[in-house]
Amino acid sequence: MSDARTIATYNAKAQEYARIVTNDQPDQSLQDFINLLPKGGAVLDLGCGPGAASFHMQNAGLVPDPIDASEKMVAIAQEKFGLNARLGQFDDVAGVAIYDGVWANFSLLHAPRDDLPRYFNALFQATKPGGVLHVGMKTGEGTARDAINRLYTYVTVGDLSRLFTDAGYAVTFVKEGKEAGLAGTIDPFAIMRGEKP
Repeated sequence: MSDARTIATYNAKAQEYARIVTNDQPDQSLQDFINLLPKGGAVLDLGCGPGAASFHMQNAGLVPDPIDASEKMVAIAQEKFGLNARLGQFDDVAGVAIYDGVWANFSLLHAPRDDLPRYFNALFQATKPGGVLHVGMKTGEGTARDAINRLYTYVTVGDLSRLFTDAGYAVTFVKEGKEAGLAGTIDPFAIMRGEKP
């Protein structure tokens, strides 16, 4: 994510966002993801926000690598959850077969559409054989800013499936729904998981 206005929003609203996404237990999507991974497995938490998901993963015996483009989010992840979170963007994903799983939960929706295939390819390279990729995206078409100035790239379920398969993943799970986010609007979304052969 390189959009300065989006990052600025997350920096300004980091504490509020942390309150929204922090729960005592992992939600069903995160628990299902955790259940698919080996104990001690390495997980890239791409766009980790305040670190709540990585905290749950760590408690479940995984080894999260949380990165985010927002300095304030990284600071909360470090201070509130004691995580080894670091500042980073989608272009910083590198390496070959180092992660058992990638958790990209509503982060790649801030990437420019033309860059998404490149990012999915980098994630595929970084995933171990048998590894799992989880992606959450808002569904729709086009690109737009929300009421709090975050820039979104909307995708259809078909678009998202093609990103997975073109990179080399086999799609194993799809869920669609609607929910309210930080901006307060109720938006349609898709969650998809894939496995690297």
